[in-house]
Amino acid sequence: MKILAIESSCDETAASVVEDGRKVLSNVVASQVEEHKIYGGVVPEIASRRHAEAISGVVDKALSDASLTLDDIDAVAVTYAPGLIGALLVGVNYAKGLAYSKKLPLIPVHHLRSHIAANYITHQELKPPFFCLVVSGGNTAMVEVKDYTDFKIIGRTRDDAAGEALDKAARSMGIPYPGGLNMDRLAKNGDSTAFKFPVPKVEGCPYDFSFSGLKTSVINIIHNAEQKGVEINKADLGASFQKAVSDCLCRNVLKAMEDTRHKTLVVAGGVSANSVLRKALTELCEKKKYKLYLPELSLCGDNAVMVGSQGYYEYLSGNIAGLELNAFAGKNIEEK
Repeated sequence: MKILAIESSCDETAASVVEDGRKVLSNVVASQVEEHKIYGGVVPEIASRRHAEAISGVVDKALSDASLTLDDIDAVAVTYAPGLIGALLVGVNYAKGLAYSKKLPLIPVHHLRSHIAANYITHQELKPPFFCLVVSGGNTAMVEVKDYTDFKIIGRTRDDAAGEALDKAARSMGIPYPGGLNMDRLAKNGDSTAFKFPVPKVEGCPYDFSFSGLKTSVINIIHNAEQKGVEINKADLGASFQKAVSDCLCRNVLKAMEDTRHKTLVVAGGVSANSVLRKALTELCEKKKYKLYLPELSLCGDNAVMVGSQGYYEYLSGNIAGLELNAFAGKNIEEK
């Protein structure tokens, strides 16, 4: 089964053709990073406009790269939630038009479900059930993946997502957008013990995360240094901040996996590309003898390959939408 997949939840316009949920026939991504870099972050209105400009060309190239036409496609899958509402609507409406014109099934795909599915491409042998840490710019959650379309949230962030905290800390430090990525690069030569950060906890909810306090702490460190006329070593501060975020994630993952007795950890989302987190989780899993699955770096960020992969399993479960399909800025991963 060949699925044409479309992704437009944030600032990447992407299209891909995926066969039977595991075989990538094409993968096209048009990034807006350089334009949003001017503003230090994604501007939703600009993102929506650029999606509208790019989507036809991106889809055409995905079909061309796969040496296919729309007549060879069996279904259309599209990210419909969560994300920037204007950006999502561009992809959803384009997908609806294609599906209607060619009388193809329209498959709605949840963005976080598709991030998890990126691991099905990287690791062909991977199958549910497993425990998953979803960690990105807009979301941070621990999820039990009971089956390809059956999810249970174990813990989630109460405020900022981990990626959002990394980006905002980087911005406070004067590190250019994309902040998390550039902080990771800068911090490779830094001392992760140079600065101390609080250990965030959510009382009564040991699996939940809170990153707003860490973000506030880094801002206070910068302001105190400015008031004293002291220059901060950005590499050291970045390394220390990344370690604090990573430690928080690893601590909750360990407790949740021990309590649920899972032995397989899958990591998904844009922050799964962070070198500090990847190293920490690798060491944790080696120590506890857990199996660890990480997506290849090219599939950590937003792409349509992951949408096509998850779309296949949504189709098999009967999750087909009509032309009434709408986009949602926020939606629980447990809901269809």
